[in-house]
Amino acid sequence: MIRGLSFPALVQSIIVIVISLTVHEFAHSLAALALGDETPRTQGRLTLNPLAHIDPIGFILLVVAGFGWAKPVIIDPTRLRKPRRDEILISLAGPFSNLLLAMLGVVIVWAVLVTHALVSPRSIIAFEGFMVTFVAINVSLAVFNMIPIPPLDGSHVVTVFLRKVNPALAATYFRYGSIALLAVIVIQSITRIEILPISRVIYAIVGAMFHLLSIG
Repeated sequence: MIRGLSFPALVQSIIVIVISLTVHEFAHSLAALALGDETPRTQGRLTLNPLAHIDPIGFILLVVAGFGWAKPVIIDPTRLRKPRRDEILISLAGPFSNLLLAMLGVVIVWAVLVTHALVSPRSIIAFEGFMVTFVAINVSLAVFNMIPIPPLDGSHVVTVFLRKVNPALAATYFRYGSIALLAVIVIQSITRIEILPISRVIYAIVGAMFHLLSIG
């Protein structure tokens, strides 16, 4: 992510990443609480303070390499009202929050352009650039986390059903999935061949969101 970025663009990206990861993890915590598990609250994760959610190594990798992680929100499935359903809902809450942030960003850009809330043309250009970064990063987090490979959020949808059918297979899937994901990311970085067509999906979603409001 750091490659090819000017210093102002890098600062913008870091600010957006901090905001987006914080909201993502807060959404997991809030969903868990709403579904009966207070574990995130007792562990200090029901907060919008970035320090409670940002993992230093995962954050640095996200900025430098384009992939990384935040501190995972720990839940206790035994406290959930309907464990299988609720675990999936908690997992989806993070990506869903990023999509909501992205949609909010698009609406804000539209409102500013329509009402000319920022008088200076240079201010409008700078603001629009920041918001495009904001939208793109949030869509990226949502799409990437929905990949059904452990430890990403999308994998919980698979593991919940696997545990019911074949617990041993579910354990193996979760144990080696992260290794497979890391291998794919490293291969893509070295070969420049996109094995997972994430960027194309992201560009399509971001373009569609701005097109809906006739922006761009």
